[in-house]
Amino acid sequence: MTAKRVLISIDERLLARVDQARSRQGMTRSAYLAQLAERDLQAAVGPGKNPTVRAALIALDALLGDAQP
Repeated sequence: MTAKRVLISIDERLLARVDQARSRQGMTRSAYLAQLAERDLQAAVGPGKNPTVRAALIALDALLGDAQP
């Protein structure tokens, strides 16, 4: 994989927190931010990611059907 240089703007307080976290893990800022982005992109979105929650949502849909609030 070829790394691409990018320029971003980030709140200085958030950047300080990022730097503290990446320092504790012995990572560069770029590696830390790339790891966070990769983790976020791999995560399924919403409560339906969890199989138990997904099953409960399906059961609720079946139970409520076309009920109006």
